[in-house]
Amino acid sequence: MTSAGVPTQRRPGLGNVVRRVLDRYLLIVYTVLAVIYLMLPVALIILFSFNNPAGKSNVVWQGFTLKYWLNPLGVDGLPEALWLSLVIALLSTAVATALGTLIALALVRYDFRIRRATNALIFLPMATPEIILGASLLTLFVSIGNEPFFPLNFVTILIAHIMFNISFVVVTVRARLSGFPRHLEEAAMDLYANEVQTFWRVTFPLILPGIIAAALLAFSLSIDDFVVTNFTSGNAQTFPMFIYAKNRVGVPVQVNVIGTIIFLVAVGAVLLTTVRGRRRR
Repeated sequence: MTSAGVPTQRRPGLGNVVRRVLDRYLLIVYTVLAVIYLMLPVALIILFSFNNPAGKSNVVWQGFTLKYWLNPLGVDGLPEALWLSLVIALLSTAVATALGTLIALALVRYDFRIRRATNALIFLPMATPEIILGASLLTLFVSIGNEPFFPLNFVTILIAHIMFNISFVVVTVRARLSGFPRHLEEAAMDLYANEVQTFWRVTFPLILPGIIAAALLAFSLSIDDFVVTNFTSGNAQTFPMFIYAKNRVGVPVQVNVIGTIIFLVAVGAVLLTTVRGRRRR
């Protein structure tokens, strides 16, 4: 106490000050560092898409240029590999999204005998290492027979991508269905809507964000896959396999350009989906 009888306020100790600062800023700092850590490789790819290397190696900055952006497909074999990856990614995404959505609806809405076994089987491709999955698929295709049944080509790659994409689609759509308001469907049926009308006018619009998210995830997994594709491709060469082959002599700058374009398109699709979802809400 002071001489006037007014109690004095103690200054907070150093430990309290540090604790308050950590409580206030630790999560923010951690988040910023995590984002930088995740985005640094992408930032380097974008930066080196403008590089002008003196030789085939594109790991040292030599100068700024736009010539590779003006001719992104100017490498032998790159257009064919990119086109094959895009076609496989689009087809596998479409088939896996359709089948995965139906499986997710069945697992959430219906109770049948092999429901638990189906749940376990859905998670197997996600839990299995890719090298084991690729080797197993290779053994399957070879054991069925070579020409003319299952030669390793476009078809075998597509089957493999659909197989491991279905699991991710089911998990994503099922998470969307877990908190689905069933009373809206009951209200639609009370207003004389049949099952088909209820699905397309009530159920489908509500689970559409989950379906779009699952499709984007499946597309990114398909166009990015190398291990499983390497086992099931035969003589076909996708974009990741093209990069692996070129890595021995030097990855061309056009690969960074294509990677940057794919990244920007993916980010734009996510942002567009997020904005549309907020507007609907």
